[in-house]
Amino acid sequence: MAVSDQVRTGDLAEVLKTERNKINNQLRVAMPGIIQSFDPESVTCVVQPAIRYVQTDNDGNQSTNDYPLLLDVPVIFPRGGGVTLTFPVKAGDECLVIFSDRCIDFWWQSGGVQEPVDPRQHDLSDAFAIVGPQSQAQKISGISTNTAQMRSDDGSTYFELNPDTQTINIFAPGGFNVTAPQSTFSAAVTIHGLLTWMGGMVGTIASGTAATITGAIKFIGSLTSNGKDISDQHTHGGVQTGSGNTDKVN
Repeated sequence: MAVSDQVRTGDLAEVLKTERNKINNQLRVAMPGIIQSFDPESVTCVVQPAIRYVQTDNDGNQSTNDYPLLLDVPVIFPRGGGVTLTFPVKAGDECLVIFSDRCIDFWWQSGGVQEPVDPRQHDLSDAFAIVGPQSQAQKISGISTNTAQMRSDDGSTYFELNPDTQTINIFAPGGFNVTAPQSTFSAAVTIHGLLTWMGGMVGTIASGTAATITGAIKFIGSLTSNGKDISDQHTHGGVQTGSGNTDKVN
């Protein structure tokens, strides 16, 4: 008996649908992952994909399985113009794994424009890891809605830029350290605590001068030099009438 066009068309549609499903199941674009380890020398990581893949047997039965660990995955840090923002990637960090359209081997080794050494596409071997995506189980809280912050996850330490007030705030409970040969402040500086000089300023150490101040100085409170009070409350010994000089500060 001849097969009708409708039956043949239906069979073809099923075949095409099956092929589309097979291609889609094998096509990898992006998925969440979990960092297993990080190598700061090669700037690569080992990633466990966080979504299992579905496997269908010949009888149509489906089961899920873990993807294998992805090795030597390049880590993407925000970078450009000669500067890079880095952070200490640790095991357990969540990330987004994206898969290249083509083999990245030659590019990863040498940079520049390279030939695709292998014809593979969207392969597990050609992944990149962007650290930062957050599941609800790992998300941070207390995100500022009006400032940009570089912060610790718990929010206890941060560097903050406020575009509305044009100010920068730094909150560092453990201390703020600056290592520089010279620092310049363009205007007034206010210190709400103890100011301690542990050595001379640049250009004056050789002469034994700890600091050079140009302009008038106004002290509110006492002033001590080598343990002696030299403010308006101090006295001198050896005082006499005439042109003689007084002794040192008592």
